Amino acid sequence: MKKVILLMIFIALVVMITACSNDSESSDSSNEAAMEDSAGMEAERSAVGTDESSSDQQNSEDGSASSQEGEVIETNRKIIYTAFLHVEVKDYQQAENDIQAQTTDFGGYIVDSTMHVDSESGSSNGEITVRIPQEQFKDFVRLVEDGSSKVVESSISGEDVTEEYVDLESRLKSKRVVEDRLLSFMEQAGKTEDLLAISNDLAAVQEEIEQITGRMNYLENKADLATVTIYIQENNVKLSGINEDDLNTWEKTKQQFLKSINFLLSAFSGIVVFFIGNLPLLAILAGIGLFLLWLFKKRIRNRQRE
Repeated sequence: MKKVILLMIFIALVVMITACSNDSESSDSSNEAAMEDSAGMEAERSAVGTDESSSDQQNSEDGSASSQEGEVIETNRKIIYTAFLHVEVKDYQQAENDIQAQTTDFGGYIVDSTMHVDSESGSSNGEITVRIPQEQFKDFVRLVEDGSSKVVESSISGEDVTEEYVDLESRLKSKRVVEDRLLSFMEQAGKTEDLLAISNDLAAVQEEIEQITGRMNYLENKADLATVTIYIQENNVKLSGINEDDLNTWEKTKQQFLKSINFLLSAFSGIVVFFIGNLPLLAILAGIGLFLLWLFKKRIRNRQRE
């Protein structure tokens, strides 16, 4: 009997130990699952950063290779051209009008224009900055030089930004990929802290995308339109102490000739007016004069007879 009781007690202890062991295992498995879920989210976020850095590195290498290929294809290169011209002209206003018209004809526009008049010499000088399409750049510079009386200084420089532009393109592609991944993670995020963390990462990536896009647009604009700065100096030589009117001999000769003709015409007109207007009086005076002359001759004849 005692053996049966001891056997039953032993079986009960075994059952209790087994139940406790199962509960502990289930609790541990649930804790491990929770830890795995949290670790999975962190792994995904770290994977984004890893993918981003690896994509940047790979795209940077691809960008270097693309830049080397771009050296072969000249049409794909992006070069920023700038030019400075210092010219002398006889008429500043006319030169400025010509440059404005030529800029419009070449499809460009004026960025800045300033003018200054020297109070002592009276000559004008100023500076004009224009943007010209790169295809018309050299023709425009040549036209400005030909239209001036003297080219004092002329300089042209070019900056090759092809490698930088290709690198920006590669970085932009990688950032776009990271942005799409973060957007997909945001849709799948279930916790508030995870959603906030992904939102911060997404905002930083989008800010970098805007900066890259802005730099690319700047380089494209600079490469498509060359910048030309023209310093115009009026060189109108005048002799000191002599007025311009004193040097205009031909004009003064014509004026004097016209004055002489006008004087003769006026004198002739006055004589005609005098005789015709006073014709009755002149006729009476002429009659009296003839009568007096007849009397004077008659007396002379009488004295000769006596």
